[in-house]
Amino acid sequence: MPGASKMEPSFEDVQSFQDADRGFVDRLEPCIIKDGSGRVIWDNEAYNFLSEPVAETANAKLWRQAQLLTKQGLYKVVDGIYQIRGFDLSNMTVIEGTKGIIVIDPLTSAECAKAGLELYRKNRGNKAVMGMLYTHSHADHFGGAEGILSRSQATQVPVIAPHGFLEHAVSENIFAGNAMARRAGYMYGNELPKGPQGQISAGLGATVSSGTITIVPPNLNVTHTGQTETIDGVELIFQVTPGTEAPAEMNFFLPQFRTMCMAENATQCLHNISTLRGAAVRDALAWSSYLDESIALYGEKTEVVFASHHWPTWGKEKVYTYLTQQRDLYAFLHDQTVRLMNQGLTGIEIAEDFSLPPKIRTNWHTQGFYGSVSHNVKAIYQRYMTWFDGNPSHLWEHPPVESARRYVDCMGGTEEVIKKAQAFMKRGDLRFAATLLNHVVFSDPESAAGKIMLASTYEKLGFGAENGPWRNFYLSGAGELRGQTPHKNLLSDQTEMLQALSLHQLFSSIAVRVDGSKAQEKDFTIDLYVTDLKEKCRLMISNGALIHRTGLKKEQPQVGTADYSCSMSHSQLLILLATGDFGNVESESGDRSYFAKLLSFIVSFDTKFNIAVP
Repeated sequence: MPGASKMEPSFEDVQSFQDADRGFVDRLEPCIIKDGSGRVIWDNEAYNFLSEPVAETANAKLWRQAQLLTKQGLYKVVDGIYQIRGFDLSNMTVIEGTKGIIVIDPLTSAECAKAGLELYRKNRGNKAVMGMLYTHSHADHFGGAEGILSRSQATQVPVIAPHGFLEHAVSENIFAGNAMARRAGYMYGNELPKGPQGQISAGLGATVSSGTITIVPPNLNVTHTGQTETIDGVELIFQVTPGTEAPAEMNFFLPQFRTMCMAENATQCLHNISTLRGAAVRDALAWSSYLDESIALYGEKTEVVFASHHWPTWGKEKVYTYLTQQRDLYAFLHDQTVRLMNQGLTGIEIAEDFSLPPKIRTNWHTQGFYGSVSHNVKAIYQRYMTWFDGNPSHLWEHPPVESARRYVDCMGGTEEVIKKAQAFMKRGDLRFAATLLNHVVFSDPESAAGKIMLASTYEKLGFGAENGPWRNFYLSGAGELRGQTPHKNLLSDQTEMLQALSLHQLFSSIAVRVDGSKAQEKDFTIDLYVTDLKEKCRLMISNGALIHRTGLKKEQPQVGTADYSCSMSHSQLLILLATGDFGNVESESGDRSYFAKLLSFIVSFDTKFNIAVP
């Protein structure tokens, strides 16, 4: 793998296995979770093959990580803190208070969160949920919320999140949700068969559950480091870490337990500066700085560290070593990339020969199972220098299909390029063989020979990858070339999410679905009053864009007269936007056809768009 180091951690080091097993209480037998219709949305039993020695079709280090990640059940971290692991990509943590419990990060799916809570209660008693906390704005840390608390119940207890949580959850999961979800299917390999020749791990967790994604809006925001809240007798001291693993994220310290939660800022592997499913590039410098702040603030007081993925670290000295190495990992990646960038190297050039210091690269918790040195270096370069590497020939290149046609023509046609690719494969240069064959597929999508060879090349690259997402991308690409299509776009059902949005967030999400080529034909204005929210909105189609003003008072005057005005409840608004049904509009004036015209501009996204083929 490009950017991989030559020095490796020792397979004789079994500390990770001891830590992953420590505190075991009970497991779910079998660990298969279904939704209300009986569809399996989580099957940890599918990974039983990992009990066998490493297969020839898998990287040995990734196989080891996969073995650790499929350990499932209820685990005690310390007296009063428990984790449910192996029920989803992420962990759910339960903190016991005076009267009940505080639930941290309720997984991706409501069904998985509910099953995890049931396992906890089976062993620790039917304790009431006195609070819920989201460490950050990624779906695998809030999607199962309604498996823990209904929205009505959540109004009675604190639901805590870092400042900006909901806005960033919306921008990632709604605005760019369709494109990210399609690529997430590649990244986590959900459509791949589980087994030595298929999906074995995502590096951060086994994979992502595919149940009902929900969200309960927070009612208590954490705005600054040092903010302290006491929930059910448990004191939590927060450290806000925006721009690290998520735009809105926070760690917290539990003084009575001498324990710190690192959210997803320190995990048992190298994380992503830019995730392959797509997201804003993260700030490696800030990430390292916040880890140093964690050490400075709480290092002397902390005896146990746990996170939203993987297993904890116990012992003051081990915690210190773990956190300092994680800190130095991101600092080194950042500083050396920027140094070489300023010497004129491009991201791809820096990544090719980048090597981590020996004390970092020989530890298991710094390995590239989820993030890789290669794509993280390129991400840091991108953050500072954008996508453009400065070479004028790259400024205005043809798009993939047109570029591929020209390359293949220059090389003598499809058959000749395939022969050249075969020669590179024989030399062991799978990377360039894949480049050539990708040109064949994009130039000539009907070339069965090109697709078969490229699929085989991707498969070989996947089998050798130590990074879980790289393996899953390669194997998913091979599957698409062989005609496989996804059954469902991962994380694409946004029904529950939409109900939690403010009107500003809702219409922002609608605006990115407006077909501007149609909308620019005629400008018009709609006034909408949402009765149960007591909020007025003005919607304007102007030069092909949907402009919205929200938070207005019912009688607040606006410049100009609306072409159509109506009043309805929030639930009816969602129905109208989804189905075009005006059934329960409470009052209206003007020409209703303008709202119908607005709805006609809103497009439905293709949830199964091509990636590996044009």
